[in-house]
Amino acid sequence: MFAGVRLRRLREERGLTQVELARILTISPSYLNQIEHDTRPLTVTVLVRLSEVFGIDPSFFSTRDTARQLAELREALPEAAPGIPLAAADLRQLATSMPEVTDAVIALYRRYRDAMVHLEALTDSRTEAPALMPHDHVRDFFYRHQNYIDVLDRQAEKLAGRLADDGGRDTRGRLRDHLETRHDIRVVTAARQGDSEMYNFDADKGLLTLAADLHAGQQAFRMATLIALLEASDSIDSVLDAEVWPDDTTRELARLGLAHHFASALILPYTAFYTAAEQSRYDVEVLAEQFDVGYETIAHRLSTLQRTGMRGVPFIFVRVDKAGNVSKRQSATSFHFSHTGGTCPLWNVYDAFATPGKVDVQVAEMPDGQRYLWVARTVIRRLGGHGTVAKTFVVGLGCELRQASRLVYSRGLDLTNPEVTPIGPGCRTCDRLRCPQRSSPRVGRPLLVDASRGRFVPYPTKTPAVPGEA
Repeated sequence: MFAGVRLRRLREERGLTQVELARILTISPSYLNQIEHDTRPLTVTVLVRLSEVFGIDPSFFSTRDTARQLAELREALPEAAPGIPLAAADLRQLATSMPEVTDAVIALYRRYRDAMVHLEALTDSRTEAPALMPHDHVRDFFYRHQNYIDVLDRQAEKLAGRLADDGGRDTRGRLRDHLETRHDIRVVTAARQGDSEMYNFDADKGLLTLAADLHAGQQAFRMATLIALLEASDSIDSVLDAEVWPDDTTRELARLGLAHHFASALILPYTAFYTAAEQSRYDVEVLAEQFDVGYETIAHRLSTLQRTGMRGVPFIFVRVDKAGNVSKRQSATSFHFSHTGGTCPLWNVYDAFATPGKVDVQVAEMPDGQRYLWVARTVIRRLGGHGTVAKTFVVGLGCELRQASRLVYSRGLDLTNPEVTPIGPGCRTCDRLRCPQRSSPRVGRPLLVDASRGRFVPYPTKTPAVPGEA
């Protein structure tokens, strides 16, 4: 592998010169200089020696997934000069060789974007600034941790083991008993009146009230979340304290997200759930039946199976509505959609609305050539009976095509030469200039306005595509 920037950073952090590090690694200074400048690769022998001497994980030198960074760089750096877009190869080189600089550029752009949103809100009384920043920050936090928090997951699994040893009741019954015996909290159910709360915890009375129309899995999750806040608060605080949060709202949102992570691990303990997932080849509906929880809960938990030594398929989890809004997005890998301009209409999560309850499978290819297997299915939530408005979403799970053979959903697909649907990260940053489904022009591309001719492809541009564009 070529990892010159990372090796140079490691050397400088240790306060070593090239000559000193070369002597430690028993190689020549000229050879080390070539490795640091990416003219020679980092060999296995040198990598093993580095791991032995410095006690670091070899993954420190691995090339980072750059698809997500590239999508955000497209937004942050659309042009090299007015009307001249930056080449995809240049952006990819930046993301690959200098990931920390890339993150700094993206962070700077986000601050600029947030400032512009608030400026628009202040200068136009009809506009309200969208409260997206806290969610974006928390989403990025989980992405940096590959959507897995080891200390919380293991603590929850240990507690689940102790609860299972205490009695033969189902998960919901064990959680109810634990709240009552350990915390003197009663759990009751009550019918909802109109649009009332799904759950409510009264700390003074020691009473957790759950809506009677929540199914067993939802009730178990709410009880597990309360247990997380009561028993894992110190662990959650230690995770939060390791980060710098922009404000208290974002920190509290992250706290709730960490409590939800603990709750998922409590009702779906890692080892048992991972084993069942592998045995069923990640069949979401089979797992939902086996663990008596909903389709969405299973899909979300599958996206968190990234424990060292027992890694599941690295999934991307999304939830979208009919209007194209992505209300949930968690990822253990690099797939990323743009923050601006909506998502891609060719993505199968939108086709799934046409066939409620049916699993839709798609092999999708991003503009950079990365291919993914996507599985999408509707989930419906209803409050009340006939005539009430239901909440309908599509839950999507995606993984890199090289992992697809581990999934039951790849059955019957030719994974070596699959039928591929070209998708993109959102029209405003997508490089597929000839896509007939484009809903807005590509940022950084001046439009070609010609009254004498018309084209099937919308938003034609004046300049030819740069290298790496389609």
